Amino acid sequence: MEAEVFTCGYSYHAQRFHTHYKTGLPLYLFRLQTEGASEAVIDGKTHRLGQGDLLLLNPGRTYELFIDEYETTSKGRSISSGDYYLICGGRWMDQWWKRGDKPTLARIDPGEQLLALWRHLIIEKQRPADKQTGELIGCLLQALCLSLERAATESAPSYGRSFTALRMKRFVEEHATSTFKVEDAARQAGLSVSRAVHLFKECYDKTMLEYALEIRLAAALERMKYTAMTLEQIAESCGFGGYSYFHRVFKDKFGISPGAYRSGERRK
Repeated sequence: MEAEVFTCGYSYHAQRFHTHYKTGLPLYLFRLQTEGASEAVIDGKTHRLGQGDLLLLNPGRTYELFIDEYETTSKGRSISSGDYYLICGGRWMDQWWKRGDKPTLARIDPGEQLLALWRHLIIEKQRPADKQTGELIGCLLQALCLSLERAATESAPSYGRSFTALRMKRFVEEHATSTFKVEDAARQAGLSVSRAVHLFKECYDKTMLEYALEIRLAAALERMKYTAMTLEQIAESCGFGGYSYFHRVFKDKFGISPGAYRSGERRK
């Protein structure tokens, strides 16, 4: 058993809820709070959980989860809690866990790609069991674990990077190949354009547009290698707007035109 999912899903609670593993978790448990609030007691320590809080727990940890009434801005006290959860195990999981320290609790900005991966795993787990489905579930679980680890690591205070800057970085990654404006990323983070530009540059030593250009070029390289799209179509689909601009930035970056690069790839 390399990696196995025992249960996973999305849950929403509008009434009081309590679950516990007071004698210790038998397997790995991951939980991402996406809506509302809850309270977790881990090894006797209480943690108040809000949107974006990720729990990563290994076997043996004691765990209790409470969902009750909490203050929610102007709405007063209410019960509202939504989360993605996963209970899993296997040899690959043990090896992955031992490769490096994993935080018990991390505040992350998961982004649509990570949530889509979690939802895909939920759907596959609901299918009738067969060899092919089991293999796909194992691969999806490994991909999700690695994605959660990266999200938690990038959000860690030791990285010295603002959580707000990370939200902008995720926004750029998701929109770089479509119409992208710095104003949109700043609005997503709740910042003025000038503050957003300064913060991103300070945290990542490059501008948002420079980072978007890196993503566009990487996407263009992939499509040049593995698709029959024309260079004009690639330029348009990767967010360059037109071939002339794509040609110029590609040659500045790689010292060769897109056409010459593609011809060289085909001769290999």
